[in-house]
Amino acid sequence: MAHEDAGHYAAKHPPNTNLNTGIAEAVNHVMKNGKISCAAAHKIARERKVPPADVGVTIDLLEARINRCQLGLYGYAPEKRIVKPADDVSKELEKTIKDSLINDRLPCKISWEIAEKFGISRMNISAACETLNIKISACQLGSFR
Repeated sequence: MAHEDAGHYAAKHPPNTNLNTGIAEAVNHVMKNGKISCAAAHKIARERKVPPADVGVTIDLLEARINRCQLGLYGYAPEKRIVKPADDVSKELEKTIKDSLINDRLPCKISWEIAEKFGISRMNISAACETLNIKISACQLGSFR
């Protein structure tokens, strides 16, 4: 959701969505000024052995903001996004990315898997996508679709 939607993140979910108090406690513990980093949210998911989406729902219900996307797509000040196009993209990486597209977009989770497979940073994957004019979709935390 966009900056102007701040304070209305819970509205993304059905009214009967329950707050997971254990996850909420972990989020509140690391949250600063109503914000939690993508990395911190994923760490909570790993530690609690829950899907990142569950942590994202809790963050939304707490009306908190996720910042510092590990792909560089949002949550940086003052630029908002910090990813820049890659100078070049290897043919192998380009093929892997293009073969992994769903509805002409690369899901966030798959971008992470590709980064691990190639032994490169997640930011390098998003930079390659910028060069290839490919959008990344389906944030694992639910920040964007």
